[in-house]
Amino acid sequence: MRTRNALIESAAELFDREGFETASLSMISARAGVSSGALHFHFASKADLADAVGQAAALRLDRITAQDAGDTLQSLIDATHALVRALGQDAVLRAGFDLGDGVGRVSSGAGLRRAWQEWVEEVLAKADMEGALAHGVSAEDAAAVVVAATAGLESLGRHDPQWLTADSLSRFWRLLLPRVACTSTLRPSGSGGMWRGEGPGVH
Repeated sequence: MRTRNALIESAAELFDREGFETASLSMISARAGVSSGALHFHFASKADLADAVGQAAALRLDRITAQDAGDTLQSLIDATHALVRALGQDAVLRAGFDLGDGVGRVSSGAGLRRAWQEWVEEVLAKADMEGALAHGVSAEDAAAVVVAATAGLESLGRHDPQWLTADSLSRFWRLLLPRVACTSTLRPSGSGGMWRGEGPGVH
């Protein structure tokens, strides 16, 4: 199991840094400190290894979306912070999202962005049913904005890690919350300060 996990971590780092096409099995095994024979014992091909990376990334995304802050919108805010933080630190998660760009390349990683989008849509639909969204705000529109923002931070963060910071995401939530939420007790920075702004989102 240690060898398998080392190979998954090594593959993720190289897929993230070099790209799926460039990273070779010999590079992956060398970085993991194992022989080519040991790699082939666990994975028959690079596609199988990429699929394992996708599965590992999907499990990490599941843990992020399983958070429960006791408030639907706060859980969404906290999950976006956990996602952005993980994208800045976790090569497996970054590679899992990136592998999803290659349609048909891997089965598990291909749906990672879609899984995130569907979760955000479900959470905001629940918030709408609970009456937590401001008057005139649709769950679909709010979900589109949140998904686009997190996707943008992921993309920009590949070139400038400053985008994958709590401050970048907190600025987004401070701007968005007065428009979409009907409460002023949400925390745009997750565990940070309270949002107490006045605006269209406050009833």
